[in-house]
Amino acid sequence: MIEQAIGVLGGVGPLATVYFMDRIVALTDAATDQEHVNLVVLQHATIPDRTAFIVGRSEADPLPVMLADARALEAVGVIAIAMPCNTAHRFHTELAASVRVPFLSIIDETIARARRRVPGLRRLGVLATDGTLFARTYHLACEAAGLECVVPAPETQAEVMDVIYNGVKAGVPVDRERFDALAGHLRDRGAEAVVLGCTELSILGHDLGLAPDVVDSLDALALRTIEVSGKSVKHDV
Repeated sequence: MIEQAIGVLGGVGPLATVYFMDRIVALTDAATDQEHVNLVVLQHATIPDRTAFIVGRSEADPLPVMLADARALEAVGVIAIAMPCNTAHRFHTELAASVRVPFLSIIDETIARARRRVPGLRRLGVLATDGTLFARTYHLACEAAGLECVVPAPETQAEVMDVIYNGVKAGVPVDRERFDALAGHLRDRGAEAVVLGCTELSILGHDLGLAPDVVDSLDALALRTIEVSGKSVKHDV
């Protein structure tokens, strides 16, 4: 058993999981190896596609696989579980109920970070997969927080999905102008802050750089993971 370890239910997708671990290291206030967060990572890349199942394009249910993974992480003694995937949050209630340790919410942490970033925030823009928007995870969390959820028009949402699946997931470069246009579209629709509500977009955002009003869901979850582990967060984030 690893002392004070956080479990990572990963592979959703694989590169996002690696970036999540990188962000935990980068955001931890540590001068030695021993001051970093202990992680137990299950990089389960063959979990069925979450969006395809949620929107009805596939009958391959990812939930049974993720439930087994959550229980496997709990069995090795982790003190909490983080899942660096916004789309898979559609199954958060079932996953959290399947284990006795806390199962962190990437959605809740992201909205909380957006509200800290933009005091008085009223309208939150969300760039996410079709599965996340179809499941209304950000819509419901925004409503609970008293916020309006702003999402792309259909033609721009198609562009978001192309960037995610045919860009980042496929390992194909996406240029700065194309990425900025997505956030700009939501600003034009009245968003006062923009969430990167897909961890593939988080990867792209960190590669290209983030505007001050853009909130990264991967960072939000990484910061909470550090706090839950008992380690220290850097003060300049």
